[in-house]
Amino acid sequence: MEENETRDRPCRKQIRLSAYDYSAPGAYFVTICTKDRRCVLSSIRRGDPCGRPELRLLPCGKIAEQAFETVERLYGASFDHYVVMPNHVHFICRIQDARATARVAPTLGRIVGAYKSIVVNNCRKAGSNTALWQRNYHEHVIRNDTDYREIWTYIDNNPAQWVEDCYYTRT
Repeated sequence: MEENETRDRPCRKQIRLSAYDYSAPGAYFVTICTKDRRCVLSSIRRGDPCGRPELRLLPCGKIAEQAFETVERLYGASFDHYVVMPNHVHFICRIQDARATARVAPTLGRIVGAYKSIVVNNCRKAGSNTALWQRNYHEHVIRNDTDYREIWTYIDNNPAQWVEDCYYTRT
């Protein structure tokens, strides 16, 4: 391979904390987007002007919601709060202290990878054959109770603020 070919490739920047142990017990806020931000998980309909908008899960969105329970069973992690938006999923993942057992403590990356894989495989079984997820995910280590409450509220309010959301795409 020539040197010029190497320089022409995009350089991926490191988005994880370099010295952080992502298998450490704690809570993490995660966002996973669909490939090309396609709205294949749910739809949001404006309802009562005084009420919350109605979030309707599409077939892959129902599968995405069910996958949380499967991953909890397989990895012992818990999903404290989540929302399946039209083109992304937000959730709070809590990793418990699993080091006291014979199992190796799962990392956040393994948990997210398993979640994405389960959703893709089950969507394929249901007849969807397009790429579902973008390559990576966004994570934020939740540092304290105030941070946790703010993220919980953000997840709660996300459907109501869909048109202002940075992931918003007109369907």
